[in-house]
Amino acid sequence: MIGTATRPDLEGTHMTTQKLTAIILLVVFSLFASGVPPAPIPRRSPEFIITEPSGKQVPLSSFRGKVVVIEFFFLRSAKCLNLANTMNKLNAELGPRGFQAVAIAFPAPGSDATGPLVGQLVDYLKLTYPVGYTNKERVDQYLERAETELLRIPQVVVIDREGMIRAQSGGREGNAQLENETYLRTFIENLLTPGPRASASPSERR
Repeated sequence: MIGTATRPDLEGTHMTTQKLTAIILLVVFSLFASGVPPAPIPRRSPEFIITEPSGKQVPLSSFRGKVVVIEFFFLRSAKCLNLANTMNKLNAELGPRGFQAVAIAFPAPGSDATGPLVGQLVDYLKLTYPVGYTNKERVDQYLERAETELLRIPQVVVIDREGMIRAQSGGREGNAQLENETYLRTFIENLLTPGPRASASPSERR
């Protein structure tokens, strides 16, 4: 009776495993079905116009020669705002050595990102680095993001002194550790330190 009772359970487990495998294969297939490869890293950073709350437009290329970290973020995301505070701290500490923080808000689904809203955020958090706003289409274009790729928020992009994107937190090749203050600080300091490019970033030594 014991053998008779256990057999259906084994068959049920086998069926569940088959279904789980089929789901995993479907997810993997959907990620690559578009045939569009992920944007390569490193790659040259495209130009991007940062529109500040005052209406002033600052070209990203004006920071060439500095190590730049961009945070693309949602205004109402606690995770994004925590990173904005981290960027403020790093900008104050590492700015004299050639670091430049930049934050760019864009609309979350059912929300908005405008000059007045960004201005209120800057005042509330007392941010001391350039913060602007844009639309999702421009963010996708800058990131070279395929429509099938998940857009991780916040999206962190690290650019070296020569204007090359060395890392980003989203996409298939993304490095989510860039959202961690200790890791991001180390990454920035490695890029600020003169030396062979091969030793510039922790992700390239993994």
